[in-house]
Amino acid sequence: MAEAHEAVAFSFTVGPEGFNVDVSYDVFKALIYSGARSWRLRCRRTLNSLYNSLYPGHPLRGIACCGIVSALYFNGHDPSFNIIDWLNSHVFQRYLAPKNAKIVACITFGAGVYIVLIQVRQYTLKKLFSYHGWMYQEHGKQVSLMPKIWAGLVRLCVGRNPSLYSCQNLLPTLPVPNLDDTLQRYLRSVRPLYDDEEYSRMEKLAEEFKHTIGRRLQRYLWLKWLISSNYVSDWWEKFVYLRGRSPIMVNSNFYGLDEICIRPTTIQAARAANITCSAFRYRSELEVQNVKPVMVQKVIPLCSSQYERQFNTVRIPGKDADKIIHYPDSHHIAVYHKGRWYKVFMYYQNNLLQPCELQLQLDEIIRDTTPPAYGEEHLAALTAGERTLWAEARETYFRSGVNRSSLEAIEKAAFILVLDDEEFEIGTCMTGKFDEYAHAILHGKGYDRWFDKSFNFIISKNAVFGFNVEHSWADAPISGHMVEYVLSEDLLYYGYDELGNTCGTPRFTALKPVKLKFTIPESCNAMIEKSLTQATKLYNDVDLHVYVQDAYGKGFMKKCKLSPDAYIQMALQLAHYRDSGHFNLTYEASMTRLFRDGRTETVRSCSIESSLWVKAMEDPAVTKAERIKLLRIACDYHQQQYRDAMTGKGIDRHLFCLYVISKFLGLDSPFLQQVLQEPWKLSTSQTPTLYDDKRLAKLVAEKPEVAEKIGWSQFKGVVGAGGGFGPVAADGYGVSYIITSEDLIFFHISSTKSSPETDSRRFGQRIYQAMQDMRDLFDGQSTSTHTSKK
Repeated sequence: MAEAHEAVAFSFTVGPEGFNVDVSYDVFKALIYSGARSWRLRCRRTLNSLYNSLYPGHPLRGIACCGIVSALYFNGHDPSFNIIDWLNSHVFQRYLAPKNAKIVACITFGAGVYIVLIQVRQYTLKKLFSYHGWMYQEHGKQVSLMPKIWAGLVRLCVGRNPSLYSCQNLLPTLPVPNLDDTLQRYLRSVRPLYDDEEYSRMEKLAEEFKHTIGRRLQRYLWLKWLISSNYVSDWWEKFVYLRGRSPIMVNSNFYGLDEICIRPTTIQAARAANITCSAFRYRSELEVQNVKPVMVQKVIPLCSSQYERQFNTVRIPGKDADKIIHYPDSHHIAVYHKGRWYKVFMYYQNNLLQPCELQLQLDEIIRDTTPPAYGEEHLAALTAGERTLWAEARETYFRSGVNRSSLEAIEKAAFILVLDDEEFEIGTCMTGKFDEYAHAILHGKGYDRWFDKSFNFIISKNAVFGFNVEHSWADAPISGHMVEYVLSEDLLYYGYDELGNTCGTPRFTALKPVKLKFTIPESCNAMIEKSLTQATKLYNDVDLHVYVQDAYGKGFMKKCKLSPDAYIQMALQLAHYRDSGHFNLTYEASMTRLFRDGRTETVRSCSIESSLWVKAMEDPAVTKAERIKLLRIACDYHQQQYRDAMTGKGIDRHLFCLYVISKFLGLDSPFLQQVLQEPWKLSTSQTPTLYDDKRLAKLVAEKPEVAEKIGWSQFKGVVGAGGGFGPVAADGYGVSYIITSEDLIFFHISSTKSSPETDSRRFGQRIYQAMQDMRDLFDGQSTSTHTSKK
């Protein structure tokens, strides 16, 4: 692989003297290394599958069990109560010598006993993980007896050192909620939105649904539950994401930003090399399942199934529906720079490149002055426009020849690396350039991101990092976990020299990046430009603003004995009411990963309790004490809803699945039509922080001098600015927020410029004022004497 730019293993030409065959032995060597790596991965996955099937046991303990049984038996102590003798005489003596038959009988009995014990332990754990009463304990009060007993049993039965997928078979199945309960909770959630007449109409529709087709649809849903690992996730992926025909840029893809406190280098190729190598290290950890599952309360695992498609994954357009394709392995990345596409190999003799070796390739790309081929510069706009147009272009112009091979190089890449030609600015100061940075990561120019790939890493000209993620394969916490790993490896493991370049010395002559070639006819270019026009119109209408709340943060909220998330949701309710003049349906994303293959559920933040508090805040006759009381009630109820959503008692996924079944059966329901068509005028999400504090703390301990240099000596974790998404409703807001520290919160606010009802900067000011008014409530109040559910 000394010359990785050679695209084929051999070539031949025909001339007057006959055939001339040119063989590239380096490419054959590369194929051998690639095959060896693939077989090693396959063997490792097989061993991991065996280990996971026995978890919380271990194969070595199974071998020990067989050894103990054999030792006892041959020393005259039969632990099997004559079962070994029966196996010996009736089964194994027919095929084996007497002594060998006894040994095999002992091993068989020992293995059987161990498997039975493991099965009992697994069943017990599955039942224990189905209990969620611990979530409903009031914070600050003595834990009751039942959760204590439960916690003790979990710690007794759970295994040590689980791998990423060890707990998958132990997770319970997402339950189907009771239909009456779902309808009751739904009606309660929409009460603040409707006047008496409209609410009475919804009550009648719900009652009619329940007594006509509702029970029938529920029975079909129970059947779906019986035959699937999760009754929601496959339909959610298919109908919410893959069946959509509108552009996924802005409408589906989301973005994330860089670390806000540290600028380790301003050299683009160096930062890109460190980031890329860190991502491949993370991929290697995923492949061997060394990444630990996220554990709640340090003992309850969250579902890890979404990690499987993080790398080597692409969304393929279709005329009616897209599909997700995951490749088992990939040895390269696809790089975009100034309108040109490159294939960059990441392995040399089956070893991952060092950043200093990769930087040489990226420097060569940056220095390349070759102009893009006709149609190549805007090619990625096809992934930014309408899906049907892209499917038609792909089927017509990318089925064969050089276009197919180049497209495969992009789609089969581990991920996309974009070397941007713009400079970005990031920090805690609110500037127009910060908003421009967020815009650039969300959509770029509409043609400089490959929006179909599972994720794009974007490195600016001055080495600021960002990432854009395709949403259908997984939710934001999965990407957040990876980026936390990547940034910590970039800063603490790899680092930079005094000049800002990557550290180390290359081990060999630099590999050559492969410049991809495209032959784009005019008719195809016309489709590319049409898609770019659609994308440009879409992103020009995005109004995106990053509001930085640095007056106070979760430290103050905790002193008030209020959940930070509930507190912020109430602030958003107050801000949105002041902005729109009325209450609106509000979406907050929560996760259902306590269950197998779980993804998300909706928390309806606009409630009767929150609306009463908001009205009290706008009524000068209401006292501070009464406002505080109503705020606590609203926060408590919001936390109750969040817990219900996490434990499978949500509203929206249940009604969504009933709606899908009604469509399969050809049944119309005015109630379900109304529910599914209600617009989410305020769509919100909190970005989690600190996924693996043990690993980060270990990194800091291993390199204290580096941690001191970058300000991590007092370990706080990666302090990122979070990320965001586009508006869900044309006349609404999308708000993503991240609580980065005790006194710092980032709000990413999106809306459409074309809507006269919204303005992202104005809404940022509304949030600022709401947060200030809430803080004023507690002026002069004791913040340590109140109790509230956490």
